[in-house]
Amino acid sequence: MDRLHRKPQPTETRTGSDCQFCRQFDHEFGRRDPMDQLVRVELGDTATAHMTENGEIMHRLLEIKMREGPVGYAA
Repeated sequence: MDRLHRKPQPTETRTGSDCQFCRQFDHEFGRRDPMDQLVRVELGDTATAHMTENGEIMHRLLEIKMREGPVGYAA
């Protein structure tokens, strides 16, 4: 078998799609670098599924903002 011209296995190729969580909650999502928008399809719309470290960090920051709740309300 020719190792240079073999067919890649499905688990070897990464397919990406836009992170729906970030798309919904980040108003600046369209301005992100295209690679920072993508997540690995098999992992879903989670921070660790992002293709880049910047994308993961931006996702985590959105999660933190959502936990804090609306600004200006006293607990």
